[in-house]
Amino acid sequence: MNSLSELHLDALSEVFNVGAGRAAASLSEIVGDEVRLSVPSVEIRKSSELDLTAISLDSNRFGTVHQTFRGSFQAEALLLFTEEHALEIVRDMMGSQISLEDLAEFEQEAMCELGNIILNACLSAMADMLNIPLDCSLPDYTVATTEEIFRRVANDQTQPYVLLLHIDLAIEKRRSEGHLIFLLSSTSLESLIFQIERYLGEI
Repeated sequence: MNSLSELHLDALSEVFNVGAGRAAASLSEIVGDEVRLSVPSVEIRKSSELDLTAISLDSNRFGTVHQTFRGSFQAEALLLFTEEHALEIVRDMMGSQISLEDLAEFEQEAMCELGNIILNACLSAMADMLNIPLDCSLPDYTVATTEEIFRRVANDQTQPYVLLLHIDLAIEKRRSEGHLIFLLSSTSLESLIFQIERYLGEI
């Protein structure tokens, strides 16, 4: 088996919604305003078939937080925000009195923290609900073009599957859209499906 059924995707949506709730609570404490994160849908694609329409990329440059995680299965995670939105989020995290021009020196540290909060919240929810061990690497942050992102995803023959999540992030009146991409090997996808089926059998 190398594909996720609607039932599998519904279960993952439930898992990631729990993770989004945890992340929103943590971010609210940092920025001092209500933060809302939604994960409305989850889908699986072959990385070789991924295109711009799959994740609605409407910018050419993205702030990209990258982490790897391992445990019952292994994957790479990429959290994408447009470069402009990334800087706005950093300003909200650092304090609105800081100008966009002065944010460059804080951008990498703050975006790594943002990515760490969102990714760890999602993965800890997965670990808790599926009852599996998952360990994460430290995050790293880069600004990459759309072409660089797709080249990285499409050319990785060891991880031919992509799990896509669309994220709406709202801080007070500001709204940003992000995308969370998990790169999975065939073995990892099979392991994930096995863990989901075990979880579904217990509820």
